[in-house]
Order: sequence, then structure tokens, then C-alpha cells
Amino acid sequence: MESQIFALKTTANREDQVLEFISGNVQKKKMNVYAVIRPHGLRGYIFLEAENRQEAEDSIKGVPYSRGLLRKLVSYDDIKHMLEQGIQELNIQKGDIVEIISGSFKRDKAKKTRIDKQKEEVVVEILEAAVPIPITVKIDAVRVIRRETDQEEETE
Repeated sequence: MESQIFALKTTANREDQVLEFISGNVQKKKMNVYAVIRPHGLRGYIFLEAENRQEAEDSIKGVPYSRGLLRKLVSYDDIKHMLEQGIQELNIQKGDIVEIISGSFKRDKAKKTRIDKQKEEVVVEILEAAVPIPITVKIDAVRVIRRETDQEEETE
């Protein structure tokens, strides 16, 4: 039988705790839940891939901050763009020139100085600023526009 993807409504900003509780339940009770995912930038929801609705329901029984499964199944195509965000994260290197795509500094160009994969944040310095001040932004709020290695090749 093919697995199904379910959306679970959670209390906002408690997604990580719900994910941990569900993972613990699944491992202890050896349930047929194959993946529990908290996508970048989506608050109040996590996704469960399970054999069927009953397995998904059983995995969330008694889990604090879980609000219940949505009735409609989720297709992989609906959430694929959220899951592939992590690929970009691994592709950011120190010294890369990035564009900030959301927040107070939207459209500003910056140089990446540090990355915190645990918190999913990058520290950047705005290029147009008179004094370089490090700011911390979420990893999905930036996109790489130029590699440091590209610059080096141009100058040779």
C-alpha cells in the first residue's frame, strides 16, 4: 500500500516540540509513520507521511500542542517546494554575495559571514552600509546571487 501525506495543525511556534513528541511515539510504538516534517517558513503545521489515516491519528494521540489532522490529504507536489528549501541551505558558503528576499532589508545585497544550521540562520553584512554591521536572518530569507569563487575568476 502506498503511503499518504497528512497535514497536522499545531500551535504556532511549537512545531519542533510536536515533531519530537510524534517521533518518540512512532519509535516507541513501532508505528507505520515514515516521515515527520516541519517545512521552513510554515508556522502552525507539520506534515506526516504514514501508511493510512489511522496510523497518523494514533501517532498524534495525547501529543501536546497538536490540533488535529486536516481532512484533506496533501499531495507531494503541494509541498515539494517547501522540502527542497534545504538544498539551497547547503549551497551557501562563506563569502557568498546574497540578496535578502524578505524582512526589513528586502532587496539589499549582503555578504554571508557565518551560518548556524541548528537555528537555520545566516549572519550577513549589508554591502551598501557605510559601516559593516552583522545582521542575522533566517536562511530562507536569502538567496545566493554570486559566489566568491566567481569574483576571483573574473579578476584573473
